[in-house]
Amino acid sequence: MAAPCILTLAAWALFALRSSAASHIEDQAEQLFRSGHTNNWAVLVCTSRFWFNYRHVANTLSVYRSVKRLGIPDSHIVLMLADDMACNARNPKPATVFSHKNMELNVYGDDVEVDYRSYEVADLVTVENFLRVLTGRVPPSTPRSKRLLSDDRSNILIYMTGHGGNGFLKFQDSEEITNIELADAFEQMWQKRRKPVYNELLFIIDTCQGASMYERFYSPNIMALASSQVGEDSLSHQPDPAIGVHLMDRYTFYVLEFLEEINPASQTNMNDLFQVCPKSLCVSTPGHRTDLFQRDPKNVLITDFFGSVRKVEITTEKISLQWDSQAVDSSSQEDGTAEEFLEPLTYAEQLPVARIIHQKPKLKDWHPPGGFILGLWALIIMVFFKTYGIKHMKFIF
Repeated sequence: MAAPCILTLAAWALFALRSSAASHIEDQAEQLFRSGHTNNWAVLVCTSRFWFNYRHVANTLSVYRSVKRLGIPDSHIVLMLADDMACNARNPKPATVFSHKNMELNVYGDDVEVDYRSYEVADLVTVENFLRVLTGRVPPSTPRSKRLLSDDRSNILIYMTGHGGNGFLKFQDSEEITNIELADAFEQMWQKRRKPVYNELLFIIDTCQGASMYERFYSPNIMALASSQVGEDSLSHQPDPAIGVHLMDRYTFYVLEFLEEINPASQTNMNDLFQVCPKSLCVSTPGHRTDLFQRDPKNVLITDFFGSVRKVEITTEKISLQWDSQAVDSSSQEDGTAEEFLEPLTYAEQLPVARIIHQKPKLKDWHPPGGFILGLWALIIMVFFKTYGIKHMKFIF
């Protein structure tokens, strides 16, 4: 009788061990997908035109660079720039847009895909086109790259920057969107065809009196951040004498510095993002609203909105990965692609802002100020006349 009892106990122990392992795997999977989303989208909007608004384009491109670095592909990003600062005639360094006066970080990059811009008549950055993108009411001929093709399992980041006031944001100094229109657009996204087009939505705005833009929100699962409270201005940052304008706004500058420390596996949460720009740095008072959001911000990862969900397969087996340098060398010699392994990335892997933020500006090549050469020749002629007089001019000419 003892042998059958021992076998029964062993079977029960093995069953309990397997159940525990299975439960642990389920807990890991539940923790991985606790936000409930399966894909990420971003809508990034600069609403300002003209050279003196250079910083607003730099703001938007900085966020664009960060979300791409953290995994959101261009196919899931709708980028709207009201002006093309990279090709502006005043730009001393064409095809570049910098976010820091050290000129180390070109946020325009090598592969920027702008979906809506200032000089394309059919794709202008207007209030109408912005609302059409959010609500999906675009013409049938609109390509997929200019559509927000999200679903009820999508987490959406919406970032906006420009000039605004109490309850409105200006578009290209010719029209404006109100906080009521924006709130109604988000409600349409939630109610569209009885199936929401978002799971959770993060709204960030960098403009004067930015908090007024989220006061009228009433749709569920929306978290909102703003660079300033009602009655406050959102201030610029990083003036550059060579370009003649400010390079960024303060709030976005410190948000970018914070995002540079984030990687796709980071456990940093939204509460940390709320603290990145206190009034001592921003001068204005950043605000946030979380009452419509169902989850506690401390349980919401930064990468839930700024990153991208990756397909993951959980396994209990250990997989050992070893770098076979000989196989790589032989294969690269055969197809002549050895250089591809050594070619550095030129956009996403640029020098992070956190490493250059305290660097001294590069020493610029010295050039004589305007009129210096002419003044020097005038001084030489004056000395000559003072010394020899006009009577000696015949010996020169």
